[in-house]
Amino acid sequence: MAALPDSRSTPEKQTGEQIVDLRSIDADGLTPLLDEEIVKWRAELDWDFRASADLVRRFIHMQALSGFALVSNSASGPRVTGYSYYVCEEGKALIGDLYVMRERQTQIRGAQLESALIEAVLGAIWRTQGVKRVEAQPMMLGAPLSSLLDCTTLGSLSPSSSARIRPQSYPRKFLEAPLASCMKLPPRPPSGAIITGWTESMQDHTARLIAAAYQGHIDSRINDQYRSPSGARRFLTNIVQYPGCGTFFRPASYAAIDTATRQLRGISLASLVASDCGHITQICVSKAEQGTGLGYELMRQSMVALTAHGCRAVSLTVTASNESAIRLYQRLGFSGRRDFAAYVWDSREP
Repeated sequence: MAALPDSRSTPEKQTGEQIVDLRSIDADGLTPLLDEEIVKWRAELDWDFRASADLVRRFIHMQALSGFALVSNSASGPRVTGYSYYVCEEGKALIGDLYVMRERQTQIRGAQLESALIEAVLGAIWRTQGVKRVEAQPMMLGAPLSSLLDCTTLGSLSPSSSARIRPQSYPRKFLEAPLASCMKLPPRPPSGAIITGWTESMQDHTARLIAAAYQGHIDSRINDQYRSPSGARRFLTNIVQYPGCGTFFRPASYAAIDTATRQLRGISLASLVASDCGHITQICVSKAEQGTGLGYELMRQSMVALTAHGCRAVSLTVTASNESAIRLYQRLGFSGRRDFAAYVWDSREP
């Protein structure tokens, strides 16, 4: 492991825990932590985290990943037992991950270590010029962020010493459905539309559809990319090109096209998160089509295609207050696998 400059003492000084800049850690030093996280994602979410872990390792090797590592002293020397990283883009920061090893969760209060990491990350983010908003959806958090973060402390880290940026918390659900019985789901052919395979050439049309469909929707508070076609275009690029939501799987991604106007009326995009598990990365229909069964049919066809590929299960995430969507997913066979939350800090909003 590299030397540990610029360290910060955590709340548990007696344990020898330190928070250090992630760029002071080499990729080998992070490997045991990432290996454990890979196992946890697979066990708890049927998700193969290896591609994401490899991407983290690659950026760590390049010293190009902003964030912090938790380093614990042991008889064999310092070990990385936690980390969190973030990415800043166009006035916003995304906290990509936060994970603390299970051994630290049991030996001392894990919430204190997670709190130390998130406060270090937020402090660095708010000191980044131009950043006004932070978004995070940490899936493997041991305790809710709302119980970890002290608003007074966050106020001292914010752009203005008088500001008190309270995190807005949005409960979300990770749902999963077995695919063994999806062939029994009755088809509901849409009226006045045809369903065809989705292609990258549809990205601009899809971006406009997403921005219009999510106008005023709670999910646009969680992810501000939904608020404009240009933002939705960046969102689509991320899910198609990068492994954060799995490996994009075109054969199970569909679009509904109006037969008269040739306008896009809905889409269902899918990825592979493991060799035997799919994930619906985006399901969206125009406001005029909501409640007509078009979303059901798009998802049904995605599920059938994933089954034909050999997947045994499919997952998705949904905001807990989106009750109509949850009812649709339940009709398709989805049930809860894990509860988590999305968090937003925005210095521009009360």
